[in-house]
Amino acid sequence: MQVTATLAPYASDPAHSRGRRHPASPAPTRNAFQRDRDRIVHSTAFRRLVYKTQVFLNHEGDLFRTRLTHSLEVAQLARSIARSLGLHEDLTEAIALAHDLGHTPFGHAGQDALHECMAAHGGFEHNLQSLRVVDELEHRYPHHDGLNLSFETREGILKHCSAANARRLEAAEPDGVARRFLDGTQPSLEAQLANLADEIAYNAHDIDDGVRSGLLRLEQVAEVPLFAGFLAAVQRDHPGLQGRRVLYESIRRMLSAQVYDVIDATGAALHQAGPGSADAARMAGPLVRFGDDMRQRSLQLKRFLFANLYRHPQVIETTTQAQQVVRELFAAYLAQPGELRPSFAARADRERAVADYIAGMTDRFALREHERLTGRRLLAT
Repeated sequence: MQVTATLAPYASDPAHSRGRRHPASPAPTRNAFQRDRDRIVHSTAFRRLVYKTQVFLNHEGDLFRTRLTHSLEVAQLARSIARSLGLHEDLTEAIALAHDLGHTPFGHAGQDALHECMAAHGGFEHNLQSLRVVDELEHRYPHHDGLNLSFETREGILKHCSAANARRLEAAEPDGVARRFLDGTQPSLEAQLANLADEIAYNAHDIDDGVRSGLLRLEQVAEVPLFAGFLAAVQRDHPGLQGRRVLYESIRRMLSAQVYDVIDATGAALHQAGPGSADAARMAGPLVRFGDDMRQRSLQLKRFLFANLYRHPQVIETTTQAQQVVRELFAAYLAQPGELRPSFAARADRERAVADYIAGMTDRFALREHERLTGRRLLAT
Protein backbone atom coordinates (compact mmCIF):
# COMPACT_ATOMS: atom_id res chain seq x y z
CA MET A 1 0.00 0.00 0.00
CA GLN A 2 1.47 3.30 -1.10
CA VAL A 3 0.66 6.59 0.62
CA THR A 4 0.96 9.69 -1.53
CA ALA A 5 0.26 13.38 -1.08
CA THR A 6 0.31 14.14 -4.82
CA LEU A 7 -2.80 14.54 -6.97
CA ALA A 8 -3.47 11.53 -9.20
CA PRO A 9 -4.51 12.03 -12.85
CA TYR A 10 -8.00 10.66 -12.07
CA ALA A 11 -8.53 13.08 -9.15
CA SER A 12 -10.76 16.13 -9.43
CA ASP A 13 -8.68 19.23 -10.13
CA PRO A 14 -10.06 22.59 -8.95
CA ALA A 15 -8.25 24.24 -11.85
CA HIS A 16 -10.57 22.30 -14.18
CA SER A 17 -13.77 22.60 -12.16
CA ARG A 18 -17.03 22.95 -14.05
CA GLY A 19 -17.53 26.09 -12.03
CA ARG A 20 -20.26 27.71 -9.98
CA ARG A 21 -23.85 28.55 -10.82
CA HIS A 22 -23.09 32.24 -10.30
CA PRO A 23 -19.76 33.59 -11.61
CA ALA A 24 -17.25 34.41 -8.89
CA SER A 25 -13.70 35.66 -8.95
CA PRO A 26 -11.15 33.12 -7.68
CA ALA A 27 -9.86 33.51 -4.15
CA PRO A 28 -6.20 34.60 -3.93
CA THR A 29 -5.13 31.98 -1.36
CA ARG A 30 -7.63 29.10 -1.68
CA ASN A 31 -8.58 26.71 -4.44
CA ALA A 32 -12.26 26.32 -5.39
CA PHE A 33 -12.79 23.23 -3.23
CA GLN A 34 -11.15 24.80 -0.17
CA ARG A 35 -13.48 27.71 -0.62
CA ASP A 36 -16.47 25.36 -0.76
CA ARG A 37 -15.35 23.65 2.43
CA ASP A 38 -15.01 26.98 4.22
CA ARG A 39 -18.45 28.17 3.07
CA ILE A 40 -20.01 24.96 4.38
CA VAL A 41 -18.34 25.24 7.78
CA HIS A 42 -19.53 28.84 8.16
CA SER A 43 -23.11 28.09 7.10
CA THR A 44 -26.09 28.21 9.43
CA ALA A 45 -27.18 24.72 8.36
CA PHE A 46 -23.83 23.28 9.43
CA ARG A 47 -24.10 24.78 12.91
CA ARG A 48 -27.59 23.34 13.33
CA LEU A 49 -26.23 19.82 12.91
CA VAL A 50 -24.92 19.91 16.48
CA TYR A 51 -28.50 19.64 17.75
CA LYS A 52 -29.79 17.12 15.21
CA THR A 53 -30.21 13.44 15.98
CA GLN A 54 -27.92 10.75 14.63
CA VAL A 55 -29.46 7.73 16.42
CA PHE A 56 -30.08 9.05 19.94
CA LEU A 57 -31.96 12.27 20.52
CA ASN A 58 -29.72 15.12 21.61
CA HIS A 59 -31.18 15.31 25.12
CA GLU A 60 -30.62 11.60 25.79
CA GLY A 61 -26.92 12.11 26.51
CA ASP A 62 -24.16 14.64 25.95
CA LEU A 63 -21.69 12.11 24.55
CA PHE A 64 -23.78 10.48 21.83
CA ARG A 65 -23.05 11.41 18.22
CA THR A 66 -25.04 14.17 16.59
CA ARG A 67 -25.23 14.92 12.88
CA LEU A 68 -22.35 17.38 13.37
CA THR A 69 -19.95 15.00 15.11
CA HIS A 70 -20.90 12.28 12.63
CA SER A 71 -20.08 14.60 9.73
CA LEU A 72 -16.71 15.46 11.27
CA GLU A 73 -15.86 11.77 11.66
CA VAL A 74 -16.86 11.09 8.06
CA ALA A 75 -14.67 13.98 6.90
CA GLN A 76 -11.68 12.70 8.87
CA LEU A 77 -11.93 9.19 7.45
CA ALA A 78 -12.59 10.39 3.91
CA ARG A 79 -9.73 12.85 3.92
CA SER A 80 -7.25 10.25 5.21
CA ILE A 81 -8.21 7.80 2.48
CA ALA A 82 -8.19 10.52 -0.18
CA ARG A 83 -4.59 11.38 0.64
CA SER A 84 -3.52 7.77 0.26
CA LEU A 85 -5.27 7.45 -3.11
CA GLY A 86 -4.09 10.77 -4.52
CA LEU A 87 -7.61 12.21 -4.60
CA HIS A 88 -8.40 15.83 -3.82
CA GLU A 89 -8.62 16.12 -0.04
CA ASP A 90 -10.44 19.45 0.08
CA LEU A 91 -13.22 18.30 -2.24
CA THR A 92 -13.60 15.04 -0.33
CA GLU A 93 -13.82 16.93 2.95
CA ALA A 94 -16.32 19.49 1.60
CA ILE A 95 -18.68 16.74 0.41
CA ALA A 96 -18.35 14.84 3.69
CA LEU A 97 -19.09 17.91 5.80
CA ALA A 98 -22.12 18.86 3.70
CA HIS A 99 -23.69 15.46 3.06
CA ASP A 100 -26.22 15.72 5.93
CA LEU A 101 -27.06 19.45 5.79
CA GLY A 102 -30.59 18.63 4.64
CA HIS A 103 -31.36 16.11 7.34
CA THR A 104 -34.49 16.73 9.38
CA PRO A 105 -34.69 16.86 13.17
CA PHE A 106 -34.94 13.40 14.77
CA GLY A 107 -32.83 11.65 12.15
CA HIS A 108 -34.38 9.16 9.75
CA ALA A 109 -37.60 9.14 11.78
CA GLY A 110 -38.14 12.81 11.00
CA GLN A 111 -37.24 12.28 7.36
CA ASP A 112 -39.74 9.44 6.96
CA ALA A 113 -42.52 11.46 8.59
CA LEU A 114 -41.83 14.51 6.43
CA HIS A 115 -41.77 12.33 3.32
CA GLU A 116 -45.24 11.06 4.25
CA CYS A 117 -46.49 14.61 4.75
CA MET A 118 -45.11 15.62 1.33
CA ALA A 119 -46.28 12.50 -0.53
CA ALA A 120 -48.73 14.50 -2.67
CA HIS A 121 -46.23 17.33 -3.22
CA GLY A 122 -43.09 15.65 -4.52
CA GLY A 123 -42.02 13.85 -1.36
CA PHE A 124 -38.94 14.59 0.72
CA GLU A 125 -35.40 13.27 0.17
CA HIS A 126 -32.73 14.41 2.60
CA ASN A 127 -29.97 14.27 -0.03
CA LEU A 128 -32.01 16.47 -2.33
CA GLN A 129 -32.72 18.72 0.64
CA SER A 130 -28.97 19.04 1.29
CA LEU A 131 -28.61 20.32 -2.26
CA ARG A 132 -31.52 22.72 -1.72
CA VAL A 133 -29.76 24.04 1.38
CA VAL A 134 -26.53 24.89 -0.44
CA ASP A 135 -28.28 26.07 -3.63
CA GLU A 136 -31.25 28.00 -2.25
CA LEU A 137 -31.95 28.03 1.46
CA GLU A 138 -28.76 29.58 2.83
CA HIS A 139 -29.02 33.37 2.54
CA ARG A 140 -25.54 34.78 3.04
CA TYR A 141 -24.69 36.73 -0.10
CA PRO A 142 -26.11 39.97 -1.51
CA HIS A 143 -26.73 38.89 -5.11
CA HIS A 144 -27.82 35.24 -4.97
CA ASP A 145 -29.33 32.58 -2.74
CA GLY A 146 -27.33 29.60 -1.53
CA LEU A 147 -23.63 29.10 -0.98
CA ASN A 148 -22.76 29.03 -4.71
CA LEU A 149 -20.60 25.93 -4.41
CA SER A 150 -18.67 24.40 -7.27
CA PHE A 151 -20.27 21.75 -9.48
CA GLU A 152 -18.11 18.95 -8.08
CA THR A 153 -19.11 19.62 -4.47
CA ARG A 154 -22.80 19.89 -5.37
CA GLU A 155 -22.58 16.68 -7.39
CA GLY A 156 -21.15 14.84 -4.38
CA ILE A 157 -23.78 16.20 -2.00
CA LEU A 158 -26.55 14.74 -4.18
CA LYS A 159 -25.73 11.16 -3.21
CA HIS A 160 -29.18 9.71 -4.00
CA CYS A 161 -32.00 11.04 -6.16
CA SER A 162 -35.25 9.58 -7.46
CA ALA A 163 -35.76 9.44 -11.21
CA ALA A 164 -38.59 11.97 -11.03
CA ASN A 165 -36.49 14.46 -9.10
CA ALA A 166 -33.50 13.83 -11.37
CA ARG A 167 -35.61 14.69 -14.42
CA ARG A 168 -36.87 17.83 -12.73
CA LEU A 169 -33.35 18.92 -11.78
CA GLU A 170 -32.05 18.12 -15.26
CA ALA A 171 -34.75 20.29 -16.83
CA ALA A 172 -33.71 23.22 -14.64
CA GLU A 173 -29.97 22.57 -15.00
CA PRO A 174 -29.23 20.67 -18.25
CA ASP A 175 -26.21 18.36 -18.00
CA GLY A 176 -26.03 19.29 -14.33
CA VAL A 177 -25.62 17.46 -11.05
CA ALA A 178 -28.59 15.14 -11.64
CA ARG A 179 -27.55 13.98 -15.10
CA ARG A 180 -25.67 10.94 -13.81
CA PHE A 181 -28.87 9.50 -12.31
CA LEU A 182 -30.37 9.48 -15.81
CA ASP A 183 -27.38 8.24 -17.84
CA GLY A 184 -25.97 5.75 -15.30
CA THR A 185 -22.54 7.34 -14.86
CA GLN A 186 -20.81 7.91 -11.54
CA PRO A 187 -19.91 11.00 -9.53
CA SER A 188 -16.29 11.92 -8.91
CA LEU A 189 -14.05 9.51 -7.03
CA GLU A 190 -14.04 12.01 -4.17
CA ALA A 191 -17.84 11.79 -3.97
CA GLN A 192 -17.72 7.99 -4.10
CA LEU A 193 -15.20 8.06 -1.25
CA ALA A 194 -17.26 10.41 0.93
CA ASN A 195 -20.22 8.05 0.48
CA LEU A 196 -18.26 4.98 1.61
CA ALA A 197 -16.63 6.87 4.49
CA ASP A 198 -20.15 7.71 5.70
CA GLU A 199 -20.93 4.00 5.96
CA ILE A 200 -17.65 3.20 7.73
CA ALA A 201 -18.17 6.00 10.24
CA TYR A 202 -21.73 5.26 11.26
CA ASN A 203 -21.17 1.51 11.58
CA ALA A 204 -18.33 2.18 14.01
CA HIS A 205 -19.81 4.99 16.06
CA ASP A 206 -23.21 3.32 16.30
CA ILE A 207 -21.51 0.36 18.00
CA ASP A 208 -19.89 2.81 20.42
CA ASP A 209 -23.10 4.74 21.12
CA GLY A 210 -25.17 1.57 21.27
CA VAL A 211 -22.97 0.01 23.94
CA ARG A 212 -22.66 3.31 25.83
CA SER A 213 -26.45 3.62 25.91
CA GLY A 214 -26.90 0.11 27.26
CA LEU A 215 -29.11 -0.89 24.32
CA LEU A 216 -26.32 -3.12 23.01
CA ARG A 217 -24.14 -5.42 25.07
CA LEU A 218 -20.51 -6.03 24.14
CA GLU A 219 -21.29 -9.76 24.14
CA GLN A 220 -23.92 -9.17 21.43
CA VAL A 221 -21.56 -7.23 19.20
CA ALA A 222 -18.93 -9.93 19.72
CA GLU A 223 -21.14 -12.25 17.69
CA VAL A 224 -20.78 -10.08 14.58
CA PRO A 225 -17.93 -11.49 12.44
CA LEU A 226 -16.40 -8.13 11.47
CA PHE A 227 -16.13 -6.99 15.08
CA ALA A 228 -15.46 -10.37 16.70
CA GLY A 229 -11.97 -10.82 15.30
CA PHE A 230 -10.77 -7.43 16.49
CA LEU A 231 -12.27 -7.91 19.94
CA ALA A 232 -10.57 -11.30 20.27
CA ALA A 233 -7.25 -9.79 19.17
CA VAL A 234 -7.55 -6.98 21.74
CA GLN A 235 -8.33 -9.45 24.52
CA ARG A 236 -5.37 -11.60 23.46
CA ASP A 237 -2.94 -8.67 23.16
CA HIS A 238 -4.11 -6.95 26.36
CA PRO A 239 -5.17 -9.63 28.86
CA GLY A 240 -7.02 -8.12 31.79
CA LEU A 241 -8.01 -4.94 29.92
CA GLN A 242 -11.42 -3.84 31.17
CA GLY A 243 -14.21 -1.37 30.53
CA ARG A 244 -14.50 0.98 27.62
CA ARG A 245 -10.84 0.60 26.66
CA VAL A 246 -11.66 -2.83 25.24
CA LEU A 247 -14.46 -1.39 23.13
CA TYR A 248 -12.46 1.63 21.98
CA GLU A 249 -9.44 -0.43 20.95
CA SER A 250 -11.59 -2.95 19.09
CA ILE A 251 -13.40 -0.19 17.19
CA ARG A 252 -10.10 1.54 16.42
CA ARG A 253 -8.69 -1.62 14.90
CA MET A 254 -11.89 -2.25 12.96
CA LEU A 255 -11.81 1.27 11.52
CA SER A 256 -8.16 0.93 10.53
CA ALA A 257 -8.76 -2.40 8.83
CA GLN A 258 -11.67 -0.96 6.84
CA VAL A 259 -9.67 2.07 5.79
CA TYR A 260 -6.74 -0.04 4.59
CA ASP A 261 -9.12 -2.40 2.82
CA VAL A 262 -10.72 0.50 0.91
CA ILE A 263 -7.30 1.85 -0.05
CA ASP A 264 -6.13 -1.54 -1.33
CA ALA A 265 -9.36 -2.53 -3.09
CA THR A 266 -9.83 0.89 -4.68
CA GLY A 267 -6.19 1.05 -5.72
CA ALA A 268 -6.57 -2.31 -7.47
CA ALA A 269 -9.79 -1.20 -9.18
CA LEU A 270 -8.15 2.01 -10.38
CA HIS A 271 -5.16 0.10 -11.67
CA GLN A 272 -7.41 -2.26 -13.62
CA ALA A 273 -9.68 0.48 -15.02
CA GLY A 274 -6.78 2.87 -15.73
CA PRO A 275 -8.77 6.12 -15.89
CA GLY A 276 -6.59 8.94 -17.13
CA SER A 277 -8.80 11.75 -15.90
CA ALA A 278 -11.59 12.55 -13.46
CA ASP A 279 -14.14 12.35 -16.30
CA ALA A 280 -12.79 8.96 -17.39
CA ALA A 281 -13.21 7.72 -13.82
CA ARG A 282 -16.87 8.80 -13.92
CA MET A 283 -17.41 6.57 -16.96
CA ALA A 284 -15.67 3.53 -15.47
CA GLY A 285 -18.39 2.52 -13.00
CA PRO A 286 -18.05 2.63 -9.20
CA LEU A 287 -14.36 2.32 -8.33
CA VAL A 288 -14.15 3.28 -4.65
CA ARG A 289 -14.96 0.09 -2.81
CA PHE A 290 -14.34 -2.50 -0.15
CA GLY A 291 -12.80 -5.83 -1.05
CA ASP A 292 -15.36 -8.61 -1.41
CA ASP A 293 -14.78 -10.10 2.05
CA MET A 294 -14.87 -6.74 3.84
CA ARG A 295 -18.01 -5.74 1.93
CA GLN A 296 -19.78 -8.89 3.09
CA ARG A 297 -18.71 -8.44 6.70
CA SER A 298 -19.69 -4.76 6.64
CA LEU A 299 -23.17 -5.70 5.40
CA GLN A 300 -23.49 -8.23 8.24
CA LEU A 301 -22.65 -5.51 10.75
CA LYS A 302 -25.17 -3.16 9.16
CA ARG A 303 -27.90 -5.81 9.40
CA PHE A 304 -26.99 -6.45 13.04
CA LEU A 305 -27.25 -2.76 13.93
CA PHE A 306 -30.57 -2.44 12.14
CA ALA A 307 -32.09 -5.39 13.99
CA ASN A 308 -30.62 -4.77 17.42
CA LEU A 309 -30.14 -0.99 17.70
CA TYR A 310 -32.24 0.94 15.18
CA ARG A 311 -35.21 -1.38 15.81
CA HIS A 312 -34.68 -1.60 19.57
CA PRO A 313 -37.99 -1.00 21.43
CA GLN A 314 -36.58 2.06 23.21
CA VAL A 315 -35.44 3.60 19.92
CA ILE A 316 -38.78 2.74 18.29
CA GLU A 317 -40.64 4.45 21.14
CA THR A 318 -38.77 7.72 20.63
CA THR A 319 -39.03 7.31 16.85
CA THR A 320 -42.81 7.07 17.05
CA GLN A 321 -43.08 10.21 19.15
CA ALA A 322 -40.61 12.08 16.93
CA GLN A 323 -42.67 11.28 13.85
CA GLN A 324 -45.79 12.52 15.63
CA VAL A 325 -44.02 15.81 16.34
CA VAL A 326 -43.11 16.27 12.67
CA ARG A 327 -46.56 15.33 11.35
CA GLU A 328 -48.35 17.62 13.79
CA LEU A 329 -45.96 20.50 13.09
CA PHE A 330 -46.61 20.10 9.37
CA ALA A 331 -50.38 20.15 9.87
CA ALA A 332 -50.21 23.11 12.26
CA TYR A 333 -48.14 25.28 9.91
CA LEU A 334 -50.39 24.49 6.95
CA ALA A 335 -53.44 25.46 8.99
CA GLN A 336 -51.74 28.56 10.47
CA PRO A 337 -49.13 29.82 7.98
CA GLY A 338 -48.73 32.96 10.03
CA GLU A 339 -46.86 30.84 12.59
CA LEU A 340 -44.06 30.28 10.09
CA ARG A 341 -41.06 32.55 9.94
CA PRO A 342 -42.08 35.44 7.62
CA SER A 343 -39.71 34.49 4.80
CA PHE A 344 -41.32 31.04 4.64
CA ALA A 345 -44.88 32.29 5.15
CA ALA A 346 -44.51 34.61 2.15
CA ARG A 347 -43.72 31.80 -0.28
CA ALA A 348 -46.33 30.59 -2.76
CA ASP A 349 -45.22 26.94 -2.61
CA ARG A 350 -46.83 26.51 0.81
CA GLU A 351 -46.24 22.79 1.40
CA ARG A 352 -42.60 22.91 0.30
CA ALA A 353 -42.04 26.03 2.39
CA VAL A 354 -43.35 24.19 5.46
CA ALA A 355 -41.15 21.19 4.66
CA ASP A 356 -38.10 23.44 4.27
CA TYR A 357 -38.85 25.14 7.57
CA ILE A 358 -39.29 21.90 9.50
CA ALA A 359 -36.27 20.24 7.87
CA GLY A 360 -34.09 23.11 9.02
CA MET A 361 -35.09 22.74 12.67
CA THR A 362 -32.94 21.27 15.40
CA ASP A 363 -34.48 18.59 17.60
CA ARG A 364 -35.02 20.93 20.53
CA PHE A 365 -36.48 23.77 18.46
CA ALA A 366 -38.94 21.35 16.85
CA LEU A 367 -40.02 20.14 20.29
CA ARG A 368 -40.48 23.70 21.56
CA GLU A 369 -42.49 24.67 18.48
CA HIS A 370 -44.63 21.57 18.79
CA GLU A 371 -45.42 22.35 22.43
CA ARG A 372 -46.17 25.99 21.58
CA LEU A 373 -48.53 25.10 18.74
CA THR A 374 -50.27 22.07 20.25
CA GLY A 375 -50.01 22.62 24.00
CA ARG A 376 -48.63 19.09 24.42
CA ARG A 377 -45.12 18.07 25.36
CA LEU A 378 -43.54 15.03 23.74
CA LEU A 379 -40.03 13.65 24.20
CA ALA A 380 -39.56 15.87 27.24
CA THR A 381 -36.00 17.08 27.71
